[in-house]
Amino acid sequence: MKLSKFIFWFAASSRFLPLARALTWPLRILALLTGVAGLFLGFGVAPADAVQGEGYRILYLHVPASWVAMFAYALMAFWSFIGLVWRTRLSYLLAHALAPTGAVFAALSLVTGALWGQPMWGAWWVWDARLTSSLLLLLLFLGYLALLNAIDDPQRADRACAVLALLGALNLPVMYFSVRWWNTLHQGASITASGARMAPVMLAALLLCCVAAWAWAAATVLQRVQLLIAEREAHTRWLRAMQGDDALDAIQPSTNQPTNPA
Repeated sequence: MKLSKFIFWFAASSRFLPLARALTWPLRILALLTGVAGLFLGFGVAPADAVQGEGYRILYLHVPASWVAMFAYALMAFWSFIGLVWRTRLSYLLAHALAPTGAVFAALSLVTGALWGQPMWGAWWVWDARLTSSLLLLLLFLGYLALLNAIDDPQRADRACAVLALLGALNLPVMYFSVRWWNTLHQGASITASGARMAPVMLAALLLCCVAAWAWAAATVLQRVQLLIAEREAHTRWLRAMQGDDALDAIQPSTNQPTNPA
């Protein structure tokens, strides 16, 4: 099967929903195992940094959170583009499901960055290019969610949020390359194409924490998209046949109450 056919095969909610259900718990287990191993190595085995001392250990939370936030927005913009071009409903739902998770990780990135920056720079916040673009990323996630909930018509909300996501994607290259384009306080990348500038045990701990963050984010998004599918497809025969009326009624709000347009 060609890649394009494989992708569009799962564009139907009826085909994607079983896949999402099958992947959610394995991803959560993977996140738990790699997270425990990564934090144990990072906080219990890895030595202190020669320059930053013990304070560098916040890296094991800050870097995964930053990477997931950027990747979540990139995926949100990607699915928004697919939705606008091919008008696939599931694409919009995936973008909607990514926004809350991306916002949480973007906020975690800013908080852990402040905790790291205060002892290193002597300030909780500076208007550094990387920090400013990271703050803008969080505001874009929040703006996306606000717009989604401000429009009652689901189709109009889908298209409006997709346009916002695509415009906001212009911030991603600025955020990523800011430490190269400008002389900023934020340190450069520790992992590059030429190798990693850290001890092997530090690198192993960081990579394990990154896998844990990505797996947890993926599981959360898949769990949320299942709820969004249940809302949008509540009255379809295939969904009722798949999970039964009782299970659907437990997920769906009462028909006498307004439903979430997401």
